Amino acid sequence: MAEITAAAVKELRERSGAGMMDCKKALSENGGDMEAAVDWLRTKGLAAAQKKSSRTAAEGLVGIAVAGTKGAVIEVNSETDFVAKNDQFQAFVREVTQIALATGDDIEAIKAAKMPSGTTVDEALTNNIATIGENQALRRASRIEVSQGAVIPYVHNAAAPGLGKIGVLVALESAAGVDVLEPLGKQIAMHIAAAFPLALHEDELDQEIIERERQIATEKAADSGKPADIIAKMVEGSVKKFAKENALLSQPIVMDGKTPVADVVAKAAKDAGSEIKLVGYVRYQLGEGIEREKSDFAAEVAATAGINKA
Repeated sequence: MAEITAAAVKELRERSGAGMMDCKKALSENGGDMEAAVDWLRTKGLAAAQKKSSRTAAEGLVGIAVAGTKGAVIEVNSETDFVAKNDQFQAFVREVTQIALATGDDIEAIKAAKMPSGTTVDEALTNNIATIGENQALRRASRIEVSQGAVIPYVHNAAAPGLGKIGVLVALESAAGVDVLEPLGKQIAMHIAAAFPLALHEDELDQEIIERERQIATEKAADSGKPADIIAKMVEGSVKKFAKENALLSQPIVMDGKTPVADVVAKAAKDAGSEIKLVGYVRYQLGEGIEREKSDFAAEVAATAGINKA
C-alpha cells in the first residue's frame, strides 16, 4: 500500500474542499492516486450530502437584495454558525438571493434556476454540502414589491453586506423620492427587527393566535371572582391590547417608545407633501421555528475519531 503523506492529504483537501479524514481515506482506498481519489470523493461526497440531510440545520444566513421597487429575502440554513463565515456559503446565499429577486419566492422554482456557474441552485447546494461537510437547506424565500415608491432593506448585525441573522424588507407605496422613503423605511425596518410585529394591521393577526390569547385572558379573568359580564369585558380588553401591541402600525416605534408607527408614516407624508403608504413588510430571523437538536459534543468528537468511551 502506498504511503499516504500529510502533503498529499493537504493537496487533496485543497483541491476537493473535503474534510481531512475523508481525504486520507480517499487516498488510502485508491492507492495514493490523486486523480482517482478526487473522483472517489466526488462520488462519496454526493452520498454524504444525502446522509447529512437528516441532521438539523438551524444556523446559516438570511440574505437580502433589493432593486428599486422590489426586494427579496431568503433563509439558507446550516448546522453550525461557522459555515455562515465561509466564503463559499456566503457567495451561494448572495447569488440565490439575487435569483429570488428575479424569479420570485417559490422555493422549487428557485432550486431549479441556474446559478452564474451554470449549475442549478439545487445542484450547487448539494455540492456545498459535500465540500463544506455540513447539511444545508434553502428553507424559505419572500419577495415584495410596490407599483411606485421603494422597498427598503435592513440587516441587523450584518455578517457581510446583505447577509445576517435578521433581515427586514419594508414596502412603501408613494410618489415621494428615495431621499424621503429610504430614511423612513430604514427607521421602520429597525423597529421591525427589534419589535417583531406579527402583522401589519390588527385585523390581519392570525386568528389562532388571537384565540389562544382569548383563552389565556379568560382563565386569568375567571380567578378574579367578578360577574360574567365584567369578565367578558376584561377578556375583550386583554385581546384588544394584545392585538394593538403586536400589529406593526399600532406599535409605538422603538426610537421614542410612544409614537405609533402609523403616525410616524403620516408625519413623513405630511412633511414630504406626498402620500406615503406602508403596504407591507417581511421579517426573517434565522432559525425561527426550527427545533434544535441537543447533542453531546464530546461524544460526537469521540465518535468521529473512533474513540470508544468506557
